Amino acid sequence: MGRHAIKTPPHHATWAEFLAVWKEADQLDVFESAWNWDHFYPLAEPFDGPNLEGWTMLGALAQATTRIRIGAMVNGIHHHHPAVVANMAATLDHLSGGRFELGLGAGWNFQESNAYGIALGELRDRSDRLEEGAEVIKSLLENKSTSHKGRFFELTDAWCEPKPVQDKIPFVIGGKGKVRTLRTVAKFADQWDMTFPDAPADWLELDEVLHMHCDKVGRDSSEITRSIHLGFDTETAPGALADKAETFFDAGVDVVVWSMRGPMDPARLAPLAEALSA
Repeated sequence: MGRHAIKTPPHHATWAEFLAVWKEADQLDVFESAWNWDHFYPLAEPFDGPNLEGWTMLGALAQATTRIRIGAMVNGIHHHHPAVVANMAATLDHLSGGRFELGLGAGWNFQESNAYGIALGELRDRSDRLEEGAEVIKSLLENKSTSHKGRFFELTDAWCEPKPVQDKIPFVIGGKGKVRTLRTVAKFADQWDMTFPDAPADWLELDEVLHMHCDKVGRDSSEITRSIHLGFDTETAPGALADKAETFFDAGVDVVVWSMRGPMDPARLAPLAEALSA
């Protein structure tokens, strides 16, 4: 049986609405995790509308929930130095009692990056930064001290204390890049996420590439959880959404992340949960 998560894109709604949805999801066992995102601008019009900052939200949501695992799907590696990310991740793991999962991505949104003067770079820059950043974060979370000198980051006898509550914070890497992103997944990720595949065949094509990269780096591909995003709208009946998810589970997907579209209304969750559990 497939597993399920809920995602609340933190745009075009109020804090009270997001909080109510997460509290409701925490009470519905079918949802194993809940996610927001790491963007500063909305990703749907109007682009100058409200969008709450993801890391700050997670600190409050960690305290407002008790069961569900939490994270941002995914954090742009260019937004924060990896040493800062490691410290924030460890702190959120303590705030949540060991329920935090660290989403990582190469970044893509030129609109907000250019507006804020945050260097995003070309594809190679983004891929190199993601791979190097994941290496730095992993070392800081797992080792007493870290020294590193790379293309983007340099650390000297750096540490991150306290260590997380969990023995290992799961790394969730999102992306579709066949050459670099999936190689980074093979090297560092505990979970790979693909956003909104049109059909199982599209996912299977990339999954085969991930298998290839795992073979090259000597990683057992079965160690990596596979997740996808599917849209959770108000037009499609919950039963039809559940049927769509099953086609991906049959292909080998482990987790469906239901990304909410439309009103952030906690009353929407129970009918979906019932259909998914049927």
